[in-house]
Amino acid sequence: MKKFAGVMLAGALSLMVGGTALAAPTDDPGIQKREQNQEKRIQQGVGSGQLTPKEAGRLEAEQARIKQDEERMKADGKLTKKERNKLKREQNKASKDIQRKKHNDKTVEVK
Repeated sequence: MKKFAGVMLAGALSLMVGGTALAAPTDDPGIQKREQNQEKRIQQGVGSGQLTPKEAGRLEAEQARIKQDEERMKADGKLTKKERNKLKREQNKASKDIQRKKHNDKTVEVK
């Protein structure tokens, strides 16, 4: 039951973060596409049992922080090249974190 509750929590977190990604378009479609791809990878990991609820929650929180950074950067109406590069670096790190967590020895039994 605890495992199921954790998976449900991770799913709810992803809906919250995923919903904000769709609601706030950016002037760089590549950034938005990357955010959506990262979310899909996390959800795939939860669905397959490769990610524990705790791991998924941390990865979702990382994505939420990146989204907050993006919103702060866009507050003046546009993203500069320097800001885009910072977001890309953050997403690169997040991608590596997803890869590492999905392929570690921690798994969850999926029913």
